[in-house]
Amino acid sequence: MHQGDFAVSVYARRSVIVGAGAVAAGLAVPQVAQAVDPGSPPPSGKVENSPSVVVPSSDPRYAELQLRNWNKLYKANPEYFRIVRTPYQVNRAVADAYAAGKRIAVRSGGHGLAGLVEDPANQVVIDFSEMRSVTYDDTMEAFCIEPGATLGQIYRNLDYGWGVTLPAGTCPAVGAGGHIIGGGVGALSRQHGLVSDHLYAVEVNHVNAAGEVKTVVATRDAADANRDLWWAFAGGGGGNFGVVSRFWLRSPNVTSVKPQDQLPKRPQAIMTGRAIWNWADMDQVSFIQLLKNFGTWHEQYSAPGQRGNQLYASLIAPRKEAGKIFVSAQVDPADPANETLLNDFMTALTANVTPRATLINTGRQPWQYTTVNAADTAVAMGVTGPPRSRTKGALLRKRYTDEQAALIYSKLTSTTYSHTASSFSLGSFGGQINATAENASASVHRTAIMLASVFSCWDVPADDAKHQTWNREFYRDLYADTGGVPVPSDRYDGCFVNWPDPDLADPAWNTSGVPWTTLYYKGNYAKLQQVKAKYDPKDIFRHKLSVQLPA
Repeated sequence: MHQGDFAVSVYARRSVIVGAGAVAAGLAVPQVAQAVDPGSPPPSGKVENSPSVVVPSSDPRYAELQLRNWNKLYKANPEYFRIVRTPYQVNRAVADAYAAGKRIAVRSGGHGLAGLVEDPANQVVIDFSEMRSVTYDDTMEAFCIEPGATLGQIYRNLDYGWGVTLPAGTCPAVGAGGHIIGGGVGALSRQHGLVSDHLYAVEVNHVNAAGEVKTVVATRDAADANRDLWWAFAGGGGGNFGVVSRFWLRSPNVTSVKPQDQLPKRPQAIMTGRAIWNWADMDQVSFIQLLKNFGTWHEQYSAPGQRGNQLYASLIAPRKEAGKIFVSAQVDPADPANETLLNDFMTALTANVTPRATLINTGRQPWQYTTVNAADTAVAMGVTGPPRSRTKGALLRKRYTDEQAALIYSKLTSTTYSHTASSFSLGSFGGQINATAENASASVHRTAIMLASVFSCWDVPADDAKHQTWNREFYRDLYADTGGVPVPSDRYDGCFVNWPDPDLADPAWNTSGVPWTTLYYKGNYAKLQQVKAKYDPKDIFRHKLSVQLPA
């Protein structure tokens, strides 16, 4: 699951006043962050406050930075990349771009799906690849994570340092910056909620009504004057209000001052059950039954506090020519009851499905090693060249109807299109994600039980139109009864902002009459607009799917 970066735009030509309030984090072992004034000149000899690296198109490193994004369907072509290493440098990068009237984009892991960072209109890309520390901040009593840290690095650092983790995504190369801001969901989210549910504070560089570039720290503390900015960044998506230079994470309602108690404990181990079917044996009736079984189980076992929250499952059905259909489910076997839960899930999954599945149980495996070494999505699907992809997602409150399951089967087996790396998938949602109120943060999707996607990946540029057309038409037809998109209702819960999709704003693909803002934000959009008006009243930070100023 690639979840990523969002573009931001800066338009202005004027002198700026750079506000105080940024903090310089340590770059190695856990330590206390030290306060600095981002508007002050760099102290003599202080590497952490030295100028950032500017890489123009004439620099041989430029081509390498162009290739750092995952989805090669898009390519950044800015006037320059600016590699930042400290909060001070982030603030200066924003201030310089604002003063020069340059449109900018922000990139952390480079796994943005929709080309928002790679928009040809962007003139500057602020790159966080060298700003990736994971430390514990004694002053904030929270873990400090910089935007360029990848999920794999975060898992290792938190585990080896304190025996804790985050319920983040399953792709270890994804960067923290876009992932956290978009909510962040992963295999542990049914147990511990979204990553944004553990967000305590953000450090944000924004432009106020006077044209001043300010750095503010916004926390979830009820008395914090900037709490509404924290609320917006806890799932509202990037590129809307400013540039985040640091995140602090601590689980809500924690009373212990010990770092090892302030985030979820890492699982002691992982056990995975797999069911594999040969496509050649799978007819439409059996496929409908398989989707019914998977969906019905999630309808029954996705409420907060249920035992079923201990299990995460995914169903991946590639095109028929790929040969196999896969269902995987994982638990922590340290609790013996979880292995029973896993076995019961497999029994429910395979019930009345005529072709016999090959069933595999991995036994007890190391959790961190297995998680950090998860295969790249493209490689796992056989795409070995530079990957180009399109992902279209939906949140489900109920299982698909039999008619929809039949349509999915036809899309995956039709003879008018052939490609082994195009697929349909379902993943677990719900559980403790749904224990939080919809308006508690910008992460509004608190009634869904599954996350669905239509995914295509390829490496031949000449095939762009063919694969994108198949992907788009599949998605449109699947939600034809609601205008080609999953309009929030008793069946759907809209779309997840971590999977940005400009088609949702295109009336050619969204004929529902429901705006994309409702699909992503539902009833939270009006408050997001209020936050926009307060912290970005000049509409400096924007992209194709950004929050708009109120009319």
